[in-house]
Amino acid sequence: MSDTQAVWVVAPYQVHIQSETLAPLADDEVAISTQVSAISHGTEMLVYRGLVPRGMALDLPTFEGSFAFPIKYGYALVGQVRDVGRAVTNLAIGDMVFVLHPHQTYCHVHHTFVKKIPTTVSPKAAVLAANMETAVNVVQDARPALGDVVVVVGLGTVGLLVSWLLARQAVRVIAIDPAAHRRECAQQLGVIKVVHPDDAHEFVSEITEGRGADCVIEVSGNPHALPLALTLVGQEGLVVVASWYGTKPVTLDLGSHFHRGRVRIRSSQVGQLAPDLVPRWDFQRRMGVVWRMLAQFPYQLVMTHEYHFAHAALAYEAIDRNELPFIQTTLHYALAKG
Repeated sequence: MSDTQAVWVVAPYQVHIQSETLAPLADDEVAISTQVSAISHGTEMLVYRGLVPRGMALDLPTFEGSFAFPIKYGYALVGQVRDVGRAVTNLAIGDMVFVLHPHQTYCHVHHTFVKKIPTTVSPKAAVLAANMETAVNVVQDARPALGDVVVVVGLGTVGLLVSWLLARQAVRVIAIDPAAHRRECAQQLGVIKVVHPDDAHEFVSEITEGRGADCVIEVSGNPHALPLALTLVGQEGLVVVASWYGTKPVTLDLGSHFHRGRVRIRSSQVGQLAPDLVPRWDFQRRMGVVWRMLAQFPYQLVMTHEYHFAHAALAYEAIDRNELPFIQTTLHYALAKG
């Protein structure tokens, strides 16, 4: 048996660290000692605030509880392999790994859910693997063409990653966010055209000579941003919705530009691959792209706040208040029990 500590959301806005005892390591599992984990400012904060449908099924085997509370939730954990089961051949003691797992000091995970981090990727960058995979999937769903104008609405971690990926292609990127520190970060990542939402219509119209954007990617998590996205896209244009709004209602005007402009809306969700890519792509190939991109991404620009695991409740509270210039918050586990 092994002792561990884990973050549980026991009720809306209530985070507790609870001690647990792990069962003996199974033959097909690996034991991981956590070094760093990342708090999702989007999906995970919806869970923290109780804004997820309570009857929705958990979609990862590493989650525990339910959205009706209590729940153990989180999906960006980096650690070192401390032991391996007898049937495990793809990982070894000492390997640095990434796993879609809640915040926990020590865990046993089935080896198929564990991804070995390439030596070219810093463990601190690797904690962004889930976000980078989402960003890669968003870009593949958007499928921008040479010379397109693509607008990214929302510059949280995923929005910044999407903007950075697009800026490396032969498309023109316009990034939109109300927070000055996020707009500045986008510029540091190479996005030249970054504006406040109040100036978005004028700026997009000027850049596109009145045509509207070819594609708008909504990744803010704010339901009020989707109506803006619909008005920024041009005739026959595409709006990719990468946000998950949970139970927050979204009101759209579908009777004017959306209807006459034959605007398309597409959901982008990382749990699936674009159907037309499936004959050539699988999750392993997409993950290879993720590692190559993370090896190049200047991750230090988005890692704005760090808390010790023991102070996880304070981290959630601070993110919820949004009084600090947050982009990505991480938990570190130095000397944490487990």
